[in-house]
Amino acid sequence: MGMFVFLPLVLPLTALPIARLAEQHLHPRLATRLLSVLACVLATCSTLCLGLLVVVGTAQLPGNPLPDGWSDPEVREAVPYDEIAGKAAMVALAAVAVGCTTAACHHRRVRRRARQALGGLPEGEPAVLVDDQPYAYALPRARSIPFPGPGRLFTRRRARPAGGAQDPDADAGPGGWIVVSTAMLACLDAHEQEALVAHERAHLDGHHHRFLLAVRLAARANPLLRPLRTAVAYTTERWADEDAAGVTGNRTVLARAIGKAALVSRGTPAPTLAGFAAPAAGPVPRRVAALLGPAPSAVSWPSVFTAVGLAVWTAAAGTLGSALSSANATVTLFLLLKAGTPL
Repeated sequence: MGMFVFLPLVLPLTALPIARLAEQHLHPRLATRLLSVLACVLATCSTLCLGLLVVVGTAQLPGNPLPDGWSDPEVREAVPYDEIAGKAAMVALAAVAVGCTTAACHHRRVRRRARQALGGLPEGEPAVLVDDQPYAYALPRARSIPFPGPGRLFTRRRARPAGGAQDPDADAGPGGWIVVSTAMLACLDAHEQEALVAHERAHLDGHHHRFLLAVRLAARANPLLRPLRTAVAYTTERWADEDAAGVTGNRTVLARAIGKAALVSRGTPAPTLAGFAAPAAGPVPRRVAALLGPAPSAVSWPSVFTAVGLAVWTAAAGTLGSALSSANATVTLFLLLKAGTPL
């Protein structure tokens, strides 16, 4: 096993170049899927190796419930600096477990409270609930319902907030609601409101909340993956921008709506819910500039002779190396523990 057990902990560094290059040079749909897969695989491998180190470290503790053979010198020699690495891995794995559990529970709690606030709304009937706070985001649900025609785009209705959650305004769409406040609608004209609805529908149709949750959990598992989390948060918005631009047929109106919304928006109640225009200075100008330019090329895979192609293959090599290293460490430790376990 040797030093191979530590490689998955640092090999996420190979994915850092593609995190920025992908959002600039790849189609947003491809970039989102590619970065999400890389983040999930790298996070899984690093967490697995932490678990292996924890097994070795726990076997050295007095009074542990593991078989005595698991603390044999042959097992300890398989991990360099086994005492230090084992104890450090215990702390790190506990932090990963707490971080991932906290993020997942927060995501589920926000979705549940928002659904409770929307519980009084008839299924299949779009609505905008009265709220002085401007916001707009997509709230997914378990099953899809038909999206209404243009004549039934908005129906106003006041709802009572549940569990301290903000009052969301809902427009029921495929796979969930389009949550938008009256304050947000007041900032936009009719064409910009249509662009907002098309944007949020694209979030629901693309199940973007799954990508956002996956990369957020991956970043909690390994902090080196945080740039991928940031990149996916941007590429999902760009993906929805391009889909919405294709539906509305007017990129300028959508860009104008995003710019207006960013000036007043309070964001989403959870980072794993896709919004319209978060109040962040960096991504919004880039999104507006991209919409004012031509639509991105839908090339499926970049050439290896380009900077983005080289970054993709570097990240792929790092991910493959991480998977092989974790597999090698797992098999090696399994065989050693099996040999040291009395029948």
